Amino acid sequence: MAEVPAAVKTTVTELPDSRVRVQVEVPSEELEGRLERKARQLGRELKLPGFRRGKVPAPLVIQRIGREAVLEEAVRDTLSTWYADAIDTAGVVPVGDPQLDLGALPPEGEPLEFSIEIGVVPKAELGGYEDLEVPRREPVVEEEQIEREVELLRDRLARLQTASRPAASGDFVVVDYSGAFAPQEGEQRPRPLPGSEARDQLVELGTGNLIEGFEDGLLGAAAGETRTIEVTFPPDYAGAELAGQAATLEVTVKEVKVKQLPEVDEDFAIDAGFDGVKELREDIRRRLLELDEARVEAEFRRAALDAAVERARVSITPELVKARAREMWERMLHALSHRGISREAYTRIAARSEEEALTEIEPDAEQALRREAVITAIVAAEGIAVSDLELTGALAPLAEREGVEPAKLLADLRSAGRLEELREEEAARRAVELIAARARRISVAAAQARERLWTPEQERAQEPAAAAAPGRLWTPGESGSAS
Repeated sequence: MAEVPAAVKTTVTELPDSRVRVQVEVPSEELEGRLERKARQLGRELKLPGFRRGKVPAPLVIQRIGREAVLEEAVRDTLSTWYADAIDTAGVVPVGDPQLDLGALPPEGEPLEFSIEIGVVPKAELGGYEDLEVPRREPVVEEEQIEREVELLRDRLARLQTASRPAASGDFVVVDYSGAFAPQEGEQRPRPLPGSEARDQLVELGTGNLIEGFEDGLLGAAAGETRTIEVTFPPDYAGAELAGQAATLEVTVKEVKVKQLPEVDEDFAIDAGFDGVKELREDIRRRLLELDEARVEAEFRRAALDAAVERARVSITPELVKARAREMWERMLHALSHRGISREAYTRIAARSEEEALTEIEPDAEQALRREAVITAIVAAEGIAVSDLELTGALAPLAEREGVEPAKLLADLRSAGRLEELREEEAARRAVELIAARARRISVAAAQARERLWTPEQERAQEPAAAAAPGRLWTPGESGSAS
């Protein structure tokens, strides 16, 4: 399948401090196509004598409304698309918000020109990355981990037994309930909460997952008892109609149930699908070991990359670090929003302001920029390129999960404009794999011993710190380690 030609032409000029200016030209044929499309869209709402609604020709719409007005709307609608095309065509990795300069709209037959100034991932001057010595710990499974998994399995296989006593924290209660908004001044009777009536609902007490006050209001309640519970929905509650509202819940407890955990015996093992407790524990150990082996390899790859980063020279400005920290912060908040956690709720839970959070993120943001710069440089130095065939193979696991053929997934990604992004990600992954494959693995103990080893260079490196802390006696063993 042929590549779709870019809708824009670009010229890149490098600026100081890891910034670039991208001069963008939108060809006149692309611009006129967008103009006509916008005119047809506007024509659907335009009423003109002699034409049915929605059937006004585009040239007549342009004549009636004015070419400049229609073109202005077309450009406003499409500018973000042209920006993304320009960044892709220019082959830059942007960091932070762009400064966009859009000139005057061109006359008919002329291209549209605008410029983008933006920060980019800085360039790295590579040091040696072929002879790295990187610590790698051995995978391990502690007995406490196995016991935790056994307890989790006991919890999943637990049964609920009806209890004759009042409800306590950790119990389950079966309830019927209905709710109403707290009565306002002048109301004849309280308004019912939307969707607030339910029967035979199973509620676990003590989890803290329900509206504040609801669980506490049920503690000590016995079967057959009805309680009136006053609650206030949190300001960031998912239902906007209820957010921040006070309400009254009428709750009838029908049953109190206690969780009965099974004994760890042969019956328990059989219920879990094993012949005995020994086989169950061996299976848990094997699975935990596999997980830790994967973690160890990921840690080693990251440590190898960081060792290469340490040998490289990368010039990063504070402005670039702040921009990347902002990007990381916004991505995290976007991910949290899909789990129903708003920006305000997160800052309240974290007990820190947005400015404080951004400051804390900055060291990670700087290291992320250094890593990206080194990876980009290694991809170029090693001539790492990913063909469509190789990318199809890399997409095979994802295609299997999605239930589609890899070639079909590749075509879909190409149509969505994500193919080059994935190609770059695969090239970056290969660069990290290459660094890790060439690195010599040493034990964590050996790496720690080297950090403790005194050298004249380490002493000289510590002299400014020693001067800043008079009266502190330096002793062998402090070099190369942080307290």
